[in-house]
Amino acid sequence: MAAMPVEPPVGADELLSSAGRLSPGEVDRFVADVIALRAQRTGHVARPEEAALLSVINEGLPPDAWQRCRVLKARRRAETLADDEYAELLRLSDQIEMLQARRVEALVALARLRNSTPEALMGELGIRPLGKAW
Repeated sequence: MAAMPVEPPVGADELLSSAGRLSPGEVDRFVADVIALRAQRTGHVARPEEAALLSVINEGLPPDAWQRCRVLKARRRAETLADDEYAELLRLSDQIEMLQARRVEALVALARLRNSTPEALMGELGIRPLGKAW
């Protein structure tokens, strides 16, 4: 019988690089699965309501939308932003604010479920803010 080659474990950098090629929905699902795996390994198995809240916490704009925001902001600073681009920037800003509000609500609800504070929970789960004043 021929020996099967043993593949070395995949490193975090390689996983992150691969995750960068996923669609936004796949990234959200991947992040939720990684958080569930971490919880399982630390002995905390997420209940369905926790899993749903974690999914909301991990929602975000697709990378191309963030890039578009940066481009539009640069044009605004350069005073070359057209009226339709300004309207687009406002729509994206509203979207970001809604995501932030939903994320904070879910974080507070999850902290309550776990008898914790949002700040402590963010530290425990390694959750970072969605974006600095992009």
